[in-house]
Amino acid sequence: AVPGSLMAPPLLPQIPDQGLSWWASWGGHDAAYGAWPWQVGLWFWNQTSSQWSLDCGGSLIHPQWVLTAAHCIPGSLWPSVPRRNPVTPHFKVQLGDSVQVARIIRHPKYSLEKGVLGGADVALLKLEAPMPPSNRVRWLRLPPASSSFAPGTRCWVTGWGRIAPGVLLPPPYNLQEVEVPILANEICGQQYLRINKVITEDMLCAGSRGRDAYQGDSGGPLVCKWRGTWVQVLVSSGSEYCFPNFPGVYARVTSFLPWIRRHIHSSP
Repeated sequence: AVPGSLMAPPLLPQIPDQGLSWWASWGGHDAAYGAWPWQVGLWFWNQTSSQWSLDCGGSLIHPQWVLTAAHCIPGSLWPSVPRRNPVTPHFKVQLGDSVQVARIIRHPKYSLEKGVLGGADVALLKLEAPMPPSNRVRWLRLPPASSSFAPGTRCWVTGWGRIAPGVLLPPPYNLQEVEVPILANEICGQQYLRINKVITEDMLCAGSRGRDAYQGDSGGPLVCKWRGTWVQVLVSSGSEYCFPNFPGVYARVTSFLPWIRRHIHSSP
């Protein structure tokens, strides 16, 4: 197992150089100790370097379930049916301690060929064992289906992505946080049409100039306050929709609530 904690304290552990990028939230700053105890790091086994690499984020939404972006999962791990056998040693998550992933479920409308551009960029990871709550580990609530967040609502994105185009997160690799405003899809969609990108109904835009999720933040949560409680409103699509002077694009969690709950509550 890789030593250290990716939950709280929000620090990336020191591990040997893997020849891969470390990433963080663009325009953000170090998160306080334990501020985001549902933040998960997704680790993948790099067969070329024979080392683990932290490539994406995720959120603990249930003692035994992690919500992340579908494009974070390598194509080699996508079975034709929901995978039920352990996928280790090639894939694991870290929440204080390393936890193996027992099952991967992608959204059925996600397309490997289209990727993020096709929408439905969400996936569920079932852990081999439930994670008990502690001062370092806590699960994140999902928003009510009826909830809405008006343009201008201030929310937070967390991750270990690049801190600027071409600029890696430097040691000691602290988890980054950045406050971003929710944007109207109509305005966001008009901007992306200029570069032939389409904002679908299951997406939502957030961010401002120089403040957004960026490459490597993929799969991590965008959280907003709902009646005094943090809820996960969006899942970061990271680098696929990360262009200078354009708002960030995220998967809208409320679009997938029935699918998420069906799998969490019916899974053996």
